[in-house]
Parts: sequence; structure tokens; C-alpha cells
Amino acid sequence: MDYQRFAMLPELLSLQRPLADPPEHDEMLFIIVHQVHELWFKAVLHELDHAQRLLVRREGARAAATLKRVRSIVKVLVGQLDILETMTPVEFESFRDRLDTASGFQSAQFRELEFALGMKRRAVLKGFAYEEEERRLRRRLERPTLWDAFLRFVAGRGLAVPERALNRDPARSVQSDPEVQAALIDAYRTDPELVNLCERMIDLDEGIQEWRYRHLKMVERTIGNKPGTGDSAGVAYLVTTLRPAFPDLWEMRSAL
Repeated sequence: MDYQRFAMLPELLSLQRPLADPPEHDEMLFIIVHQVHELWFKAVLHELDHAQRLLVRREGARAAATLKRVRSIVKVLVGQLDILETMTPVEFESFRDRLDTASGFQSAQFRELEFALGMKRRAVLKGFAYEEEERRLRRRLERPTLWDAFLRFVAGRGLAVPERALNRDPARSVQSDPEVQAALIDAYRTDPELVNLCERMIDLDEGIQEWRYRHLKMVERTIGNKPGTGDSAGVAYLVTTLRPAFPDLWEMRSAL
């Protein structure tokens, strides 16, 4: 075993294949940034699944540490958008037509990430033509989320989480619940260890929202209000995604 074989570098470094003919300098950068995003999405899903298992096992401190790691990865993703913003609109347009119907909206892993956090929409499944991607998304759609594991952990600390929240349909998107907020307010006043976990949850949520906002501004800076690739609505759609995954952790703060 050596570094080349362990990291599978020959295979990895052969996957950057610009399509523009004649070649356009900035297409290589565009491909690499998106491929690296997908690698980090894979890491985030790996860590979120681990955090969820830790919560089920009542290992709150380890779950909080795992969420801190995910937040650090999301910071790296935000930083990568700075790299894309070094590309001017003219430079992007020089190879944009080669993308044809390809679009970041077709990232199955990012949709899995949304589902893992509790931001679920069954309609999303229609956008994926590859059978394996659709199967993965269907499994995520039906599975309990990180939020579901978090609520059961909170209830296990003796706090009054309502049964409807604990037994909600996991295929539906997480919605705010005043009784859940009341339980969280109680936690902030009585359970410092649980507060640490809550803060790591909201760190993660804030990080995802930061990435969404920076992605929106990067798209706006690059193509303005033109339609996005793959006939997507571009900036107009991205604005609608700027919402929290865990609304109760945000709304309860007004009552503290």
C-alpha cells in the first residue's frame, strides 16, 4: 500500500474532463469545485448518519462533537464558493452551453442532505433519472431524520416533547411546534449539557443557510437573473430555499 493506491489518485485525477472544444481555461476549475463539493456532501452524509446513531444510543456529547465536525465541513464548502466567484460572467459563458441540461439541482447527494436534516419534499424524486439515485432518495424520504433523533434524545432527558412530534410522519418536512419550543426553552434553563447539543444543531442549520445564501449570491454575480442551467429558475428559485431546517430552535429564542 502507498499513498497513490490508498487515495486512488490515478482514478480520481482522471475524472476531470472538460468538454469545450477548443478548450476553455475556466471549465477545469468549474468541474473540480463541483466534484469536490460532491465529495464533501458524501462526508457530511456519513457524519450526519453517525450523529443520528449516537443520539439513538444516548451519546449526546459525541453527537455534539460530530455536528461540530459537520459545521467545519460546511465552512469549507462556503469557502469554495469564493473560488468560483473568481470567474467572471464572460468566463462562465465561454463554456456554459456545454452544460446543456446539467444543473446543480440534480445533485442527489445534496437532496439526501436536505432529507437527512428533515427538509423533505416528495416532488424532488421526479428530478432524478438514475435508478440508484432515486432509490437512495426514497430511502432517505421514509427514514427518520436527525431532527427526529434529536427530539427523542430531548424527551429522554425528561423534557415534555409532545407525542405528535415524537411520532410524526418522517416523510414530511419538519414544521415548527410551540410545544416543542416550550420543551427547548425548559432545556435552556435547566440542562446545560443539552444546551450544548442544541447549539451545535443550530450551528449546523446556520451553516447550511450561510452556504445557501453564498451560493445564491455567487449565482446572481455570475448570471444575474437569467434562468439557471438545466432550465432551472436560477436566483428566483434559490431565494425560496433560504429557510431553516430546524425552525423550533430559532423561534424559541424570542421567549428566552
